[in-house]
Amino acid sequence: MWLRKLSAGRIFSVDDVDPVPVVIVFGAQVKQGGPGSFLTGRLAATADLVRSGKADVVLASGDRNGESGDEIAAMTTYLVNKGVPRAQIVGDGLGLRTLDTGLRASRTYGVRRALVVSQAFHLPRVVALCTHAGLDVSGVIAECDCRRRILQKNLAREVLLARPKAVLDMVVGKRVTVSSPPDPAVRDALRNRSAVHAQAGGGDVSAP
Repeated sequence: MWLRKLSAGRIFSVDDVDPVPVVIVFGAQVKQGGPGSFLTGRLAATADLVRSGKADVVLASGDRNGESGDEIAAMTTYLVNKGVPRAQIVGDGLGLRTLDTGLRASRTYGVRRALVVSQAFHLPRVVALCTHAGLDVSGVIAECDCRRRILQKNLAREVLLARPKAVLDMVVGKRVTVSSPPDPAVRDALRNRSAVHAQAGGGDVSAP
């Protein structure tokens, strides 16, 4: 209940969300080197945001050494195949948990405002944890071509396990799993994108 209150009014569809320079997409299971159903939905929404001009740079955050495979490689390949320029994608292979993604986006990559993309059942936790990490975020709903049974199973896990743990993590001030020195990759990508915009007569998109 608390997480839903924290995220109230901050979750949107791809069509309704306001533009923000950075979009963060959360990793999920990889199958045979490609994104699984949940990750495919997240990446499809992310590509739509970039193509529609609602985001300029993607921070793809997940586990580079995940049990199911390299989430970052799968995410990057999918996005490039959907028309997102490689120069506009930054991969963070140490986004091992939802909280890690938020903390690293803020502390390692210097992101202040972002769109965050995941399925509707996950977004209340995403928005709350990213806000706790110091980010000003708007959640964007991703679809999932999943069986109802799979969706119900994940929703139950979210409500019964993941959300209570998230609240506890915020209360006790859980630290990032892997800390890294500041990385200018997102800022550099935004600066490069801003130069392209300027050449085309557009505005400045350099603030992360």
